[in-house]
Parts: sequence; C-alpha cells; structure tokens
Amino acid sequence: MKRFIGFVRKEFYHIVRDRRTAAILFGMPILQLLLFGYAIRNEISEVRTGILDYSHDHVTRELTDRLFASRTFRYAGSLASEKEIPEAFASGRMNEVVVFEPGFAGRLQKDGIAHMQIVTDGSDPNVSRTVTGYTESVVRDYLADQRDGPAQFAGVEAVPVMMFNPSLKSVYLFVPGLMAMLLMLVSALMTSISITREKESGTMELLLVSSLRPAQIIVGKVVPYLLLSFINVVTVVALAFFVFGVPCRGSVALLFAESLLFIMTALSLGILISTITSSQQVAMMISLAGLLLPTVLLSGFIFPISSMPLPLQVISNIIPARWYLVIVRGIMLKGAGITELWRETLILLVMTLLFMVASVRKFSERLQ
Repeated sequence: MKRFIGFVRKEFYHIVRDRRTAAILFGMPILQLLLFGYAIRNEISEVRTGILDYSHDHVTRELTDRLFASRTFRYAGSLASEKEIPEAFASGRMNEVVVFEPGFAGRLQKDGIAHMQIVTDGSDPNVSRTVTGYTESVVRDYLADQRDGPAQFAGVEAVPVMMFNPSLKSVYLFVPGLMAMLLMLVSALMTSISITREKESGTMELLLVSSLRPAQIIVGKVVPYLLLSFINVVTVVALAFFVFGVPCRGSVALLFAESLLFIMTALSLGILISTITSSQQVAMMISLAGLLLPTVLLSGFIFPISSMPLPLQVISNIIPARWYLVIVRGIMLKGAGITELWRETLILLVMTLLFMVASVRKFSERLQ
C-alpha cells in the first residue's frame, strides 16, 4: 500500500512539475466554464437592420423609430429598391430589412390593415426566426399603443421572408461550420501531434544533421495534411450538394481557393503549436482547448457573435474559423464573390503569413 501511495505521489509530482501540463489541466475547466457561460446566448442583440420605405409617411416613421428605440436593432442604412437586399446581405452590412408597402398609413386607416415584409438572412435559421419574432413583437406593441389612443388601427400584417434559405433547413447552417471544424481538426491538431511525435521518438535528431532547411522540413510535414484536408473539402461539398441539397450559389473555384487558404492557416497554426510543445499530450490538449473549443463557440458557428459580451467579440477576431465561416456561407448560400469577401480573405492571408513566419523562426531556434 505504501508503494502504491508513493507511486501516486510521484506521478502527481511529475504532473505538477511540468508547468505547461499543470496550467492546461487546471486552467482548462476555468476556460471552458467562462466560454460556455458567456458565449452561449439564446437572445439576439445588435441586429443590423435596413429600411426600405416605399411610403415615407408618419406611421412608417413611427414604426421605424420604435424599432430602433430597442437595443436589439441597430440602424444599418436605407435601401432604394429590393434589388439591393441580396448585396446588403452578402456583404454582411445587414441581417434584416424591413419593407413598408406604398401608401402604408392610408391603407392602415382606410382598409384597417397594411402590409410590411420582414426580410432576414436565412443562412442562419435560428437567428432568422428569432429576429423575425422580435420585429413582430415591436409591431404588436406599437399597434397596442395606437389602439389605446385616438387612432383605431386594426393591424399590420408582417410577412416574413427568409432569403437564401426559405425552408429554414438547419443543414444550411451546420455544413459550413463542420467544414471549419474538420479542417481545423485534420490540419492543426494532426500536424502539431505529428511533429511532437518525432521529438518524443528521437527522430527529430536526424533532422539536425540533415541538409534540409527548416522551411523544407516544415513543407515536407505540411504537404500530406494539405492534400488530405483538400480531399475532405471536396468530399464535404459533394455530400452537402448531392445528399443534403445544400446549394453552392457562388463560384466553386473560389470556394476551393478560400478553403486552401484556411487550410494553410490551420497548418501553420498547428506547426506553431508543435514548436512550443515537447509532447503529444500537451500538443493535443492545447489544440483541443485553444483551437477546437473556440472554433465551436466563438466563430459564429452556433451562437451569433453580436450577442456575446464585448471582450469575447474582440477575442473572436483572432479565431480564423470566424472569417472562414463568413466566406463559406457567403459563397455557398449567398452567391458572394471576392468583391464582397475581400476583407475576410485579406485577414486570413495576413494570419497565415504571421503564423508561417513565427513557425519557421521558432522551428529554426529549436533546430539550433
């Protein structure tokens, strides 16, 4: 029994003595609690709303003022015609457009009912339903106040329109997110583990006496996972289209090019992790806690970023999957091109270059 207790003490001492392992073991539960507690939000805030007003009367102005008096909605501009709505959604300027029919106030007083459209971005069905419900609630409150006053309005019929996903299929939401998760798993996690495995087995010493340069060693490690990840992209897109009916309204070539860029970002990040770790266990724990968990919670895959606290919104900007999700949803569901997605593409490109430079420098130091 004493030997067993001594063995347990020795193992616990080894774990605590390794600062990185101890920090991950004790810090991971706290990190997960904070992320889940603050990132998981059912309510929606900061809805970027545009107004298309064909009437321009006092009732539509009052409804518009009532809408933006709520903290849920943020004014994102006025539109001149319905042709501008797809571009506004594709570029990300707006999440919702409220359309008032011509002669809105006259119809409301004469016929007792007027029509308005609530156009939302159906690429995220859950958010689309919630935003529509919030808007209808504001209209109901306005009509209730009017009935209590001198004006006797029978009602406003709000017609919801879900662009890009009229049937509100949830698979439209999950396919892009699964692509980001799979690519991050294969590229970053497996790359970091493969290099640390060589450190543990001692084969890394052979590289020290070889004629290969650090950049050549990194490229040799990256190419197999690059090919495997690209095959995964092609497979997921094909299954999404032929099995689940998810369309690709934009350029397939642009989708694959952007996916290659994200793969390079994930690969360079995985190599960077491997250069700062010395064991497969630590590399796996850092990859899972530092990459996959933020990819799920802070990328907008499941929960809208605009509903998160400001510190998490700021942190989400350094998550590569956030920008990749915007690109994939824009190309596949909205038919967006590089003119609408140039900012996200540039951010991924800068991230890739930074991670690559840091990886090569750190790897060169380790070899020396």
